[in-house]
Amino acid sequence: MTTEPAECGKLAHYLTVLGNALDRFLTFRHPDAMQQPARWRSVLERPLPSSGIGIDAVMEELTHTLIPNGSAIPNPGSTAFITTGATTIGALATLAGAVASPQRLTLNAFTFLEEQSLDWLVELFRLPPAMKGLYSSGGSVANLVALGAARQQAFESLGIDPARQGIPGPGCLYASSASHHSIHRAAAVLGLGREAVITIATDPQGRMIPAALERQLEEDRARDRVPVAVVANAGTTSTGAIDPLHAIGTLAHRYDTWFHVDGAYGLPGILDPRVRHRYAGLELADSVIVDPHKWLGAPVGIGATFVRDRALLQRAFTQGASDYLERSCTQATAHHSLDNLGIPYSDFGVELSAPARGAVVWALLREIGADGLRARVCRHNAMARQVAERADAHPHLEVLQRPTLSICCFRYVAAGCPDLDALNARIHRALVRHGRNMPSTALVNGQLAIRPCFVGARTGESQASALVDEVLTLGERLAQGASPDTDMDASNSGSMPPITR
Repeated sequence: MTTEPAECGKLAHYLTVLGNALDRFLTFRHPDAMQQPARWRSVLERPLPSSGIGIDAVMEELTHTLIPNGSAIPNPGSTAFITTGATTIGALATLAGAVASPQRLTLNAFTFLEEQSLDWLVELFRLPPAMKGLYSSGGSVANLVALGAARQQAFESLGIDPARQGIPGPGCLYASSASHHSIHRAAAVLGLGREAVITIATDPQGRMIPAALERQLEEDRARDRVPVAVVANAGTTSTGAIDPLHAIGTLAHRYDTWFHVDGAYGLPGILDPRVRHRYAGLELADSVIVDPHKWLGAPVGIGATFVRDRALLQRAFTQGASDYLERSCTQATAHHSLDNLGIPYSDFGVELSAPARGAVVWALLREIGADGLRARVCRHNAMARQVAERADAHPHLEVLQRPTLSICCFRYVAAGCPDLDALNARIHRALVRHGRNMPSTALVNGQLAIRPCFVGARTGESQASALVDEVLTLGERLAQGASPDTDMDASNSGSMPPITR
């Protein structure tokens, strides 16, 4: 069979077929992919084809085998991960870019929106107006890029260009134990080493203690160690805690140290008037990150880094001129989109080939606006508080970490139970296998908590109550030694989709 693109001109038809399949998937009436994995593996697990089967046959397999056996993460009841399923407009804008502007290069409408959407995020999240940004694949790379700028500044102040000459001696990053592990990975990749990350003590709410940071900075100054950056959290992954940003930023500036704020998850929380005061000090940041693929509802693969001085990024990450592009796209006056490559984003970070992600963020914000996103954030934060309030009022529930944002860490308690961690681990496993309410777990001050994080665009208010109800039902059964599946309803056991080929 031919492998030529015979589908040209039929994109609209296949989009309709694909859209119908995805709409069916989003009803979540299908069984989980691992209920009968042999059925779909028998279709997909094949040798490399020597001849193609054509687009129609591939679409048949994609819509009848692949999509119905996709991930549970987009389910509105899935509150385990901070990344969720993309909104419809986010998915459509991603597809539009993949076809119409496959790279963030040249002068066109998509690349124009890279910069405009980044500027919109600066305004939306009340960052210092002078900050400029860069999209990357997510929070891990966004942190790497920000800390690369911090490393550049720290050693340039000593007369050394670390990107060109390397690091002549030890440098230090300061972060709390609640910081994301991508900080340690960034330290390793940037040549500082994982051991360069110095852990600063936290209070019982998981927030960095400024006095402990000050003691460490003072000790390291006496040792002539190079302070590269202080990393504060605007919404930790485990509990949603927000560090005292103003106090930490003030200390960082006093010790001439870069102040980085990791807001991958929690930065949009600034839109909620009830918690906005916790972001005081954000204006002191030298760099900030946020992941649009979390609360904004973008497809996974979009993070953003913002810095006060983007020239630092270029000195830290530029790869230099390429022979194959020499003089090909350098026209000062553009009459064609290929006359100029546009803003050199590839020199601001670690990605050369990268999609035009700004159009996705633009589409998300154009669809619902700042007011719509604010309403979503406020709804999710209120859901976490609702869980806490119900736990406070019930004798068999206990809040282990009171919510700041949209995460609530709580657990089931039973009198006389010798191991509450084990009991709650069993409750959690039953929740996941039932497939209606699927949080994660977290250790909070040494105790295992059930941890819902309400962040998905499709996650509604009723799901907070539904989760608590199911935890209570399961907790009672398991504490009494009964099976967690007693009287389990069939709401997640929809008919098995057909599997073809």
